[in-house]
Amino acid sequence: MRSRAAFRMVLHDRSSTAGALLGVVAIVFLVGQQLSVFFGLLNYMSVLVDHSDADVWIASYELRNADATSLVSARYLDRVMGFPEVEWAEPVLFANGLFRTRTGAFESVRLVGCRRPRLVAGPWEFVDGDSAALLDVESVTIDALDMTKLSQSALSTVTEIGGRRVRFAAITRGARGFQGTLVFSALDKVREIAATPPGRYSAILVRLKPETHREHAVARLRSALPQCSVFSKHELSGLTRLYYVTNTGIGGSFGFSTAIAVLIGIVIISLTMYASVLGRYKDFAVLRALGGRRSDIVVVVLSQTLMIAVAGVFLGLVLLAALLNATRGSEVPSYMPAFVPPALAVAAVFVSLLGSLVAVGQALKAEPASVFH
Repeated sequence: MRSRAAFRMVLHDRSSTAGALLGVVAIVFLVGQQLSVFFGLLNYMSVLVDHSDADVWIASYELRNADATSLVSARYLDRVMGFPEVEWAEPVLFANGLFRTRTGAFESVRLVGCRRPRLVAGPWEFVDGDSAALLDVESVTIDALDMTKLSQSALSTVTEIGGRRVRFAAITRGARGFQGTLVFSALDKVREIAATPPGRYSAILVRLKPETHREHAVARLRSALPQCSVFSKHELSGLTRLYYVTNTGIGGSFGFSTAIAVLIGIVIISLTMYASVLGRYKDFAVLRALGGRRSDIVVVVLSQTLMIAVAGVFLGLVLLAALLNATRGSEVPSYMPAFVPPALAVAAVFVSLLGSLVAVGQALKAEPASVFH
């Protein structure tokens, strides 16, 4: 009966219902949009690590993130290959260069050099062409989202990076880094462009044998290579993300904007539910005069809030899904992990109930005697 009364109040008081509904939708949509961009940027931060086929990364000493590697000696590559747990080990080379566009302008790019023929840490998804294109020492790849920026429109175009001849041979998808445009090429070509001395690499990627205990193998490699940083793939991914979040202001910025969105939602819900209770003050007094308990008043108000919250969560998630679908494959970094929508829905309902506490307090002030005034 109490739920039925709450439902009738929700339908009857349309203006207050619409206001509270707007508050819930604002929480779900705005917070969800902020989180999708945040997780999208997190993917950019560790994109090379996350998409590598390696289990372990070996890089320079005291490494703080995957993009800030110094050079390590090739002798570590031979030493790693002697471990019985290691299936293979491959070097990679990172460098920065200036890409000459068709207009003659230059764009800064991040070069990733992979050793042929395995091409470990190379591109993982293609729009046009495939990894075989990188078997040609002069070939490079460009991501589909960077085609306009680099003024490229057709494969086999010849241009320059760092004053060295290269040929645009394949178009990748999803290969975008936090520090800028990613361009993949053969390791020898990147060494030539960056003038890196022979026998030096940015990192050594290691694949462990399937039956190997990962933690024990990483500990053994660390013990054998005290002059290097040795991380599992997941450790380095987390370390890189944490570095950027804590050192670039991204964490504080997104945290502040999320808190503002939640605060706005709470204020809207509190004011509209409070106004609704004031408008139906006599109805609550009548309910008390007919024998209704204070707990019945609480249940009626919270039931109203819960109904509005569920509807608002549904509408907010629908709008959020439409936004994510519209920005998929665009330059807007957006990604939504599967656990976020349920957590967002629960949080929105909790915040809605929290915002209705002011209305509950006002409703409990309704006196049965006021009906006879």
